[in-house]
Amino acid sequence: MHDDPSVLSLLTRAQAGDQQAWDALVDRYAPLVWSICRRYRLADADAGDVGRTVWLRLADQLDTIGDPATLPTWLATATVRESARALRAARRPHAAVQTPQATNIPDATAGTAGHELEHELQLAQRHTALREAFAHLPPSCQRLLTLLLDNPPVPDAKISAELGIPIGRIGPDRGRCLDTLRAHPAIAALINAGHANAEPARPGHSSAAMTHDQQPPLPPA
Repeated sequence: MHDDPSVLSLLTRAQAGDQQAWDALVDRYAPLVWSICRRYRLADADAGDVGRTVWLRLADQLDTIGDPATLPTWLATATVRESARALRAARRPHAAVQTPQATNIPDATAGTAGHELEHELQLAQRHTALREAFAHLPPSCQRLLTLLLDNPPVPDAKISAELGIPIGRIGPDRGRCLDTLRAHPAIAALINAGHANAEPARPGHSSAAMTHDQQPPLPPA
């Protein structure tokens, strides 16, 4: 995501007031915001309030973000803060009778919180890449993979009837569609990044290191 020119373009255009670019940014990162709200087990209404607050804060501070690679971290941190606020509000005496239990609140220790935040960012990056790659598949591949991923599983006979292909072609077509998906630049970048991360880091070197001055300004606590 650090080298994704599409995000840089969207961010630059959104900062210039392009509504379509802003909508695309929201669409791209909404799964990240929502996944954090789900991890905090917020009710749908509370999660919606948190999401609106986060996006309003981003709109107010959009011009302060220069590096698009820092945008997911900014959004994740802001969402964590707002989700924690929503939990505290739900636990007040005047709130609803059913309030979150202590066991339902994610561990807020620095190490665990940092690990979970990184995990959320990775999931959001994968989701975005898969959605982008899937949108570029031929319609026949989109229909086939959608049926194959359906839950409960769709019988091969029904897939054959719906797509008008022999049952014997389902497997080979699936393989070709997945190969096309993996070849998309967004997925290829994820695969290459995974291979790079698997290599042992040299002492004193960390590509993921980021100084405090490099971090984008965050919404006030």
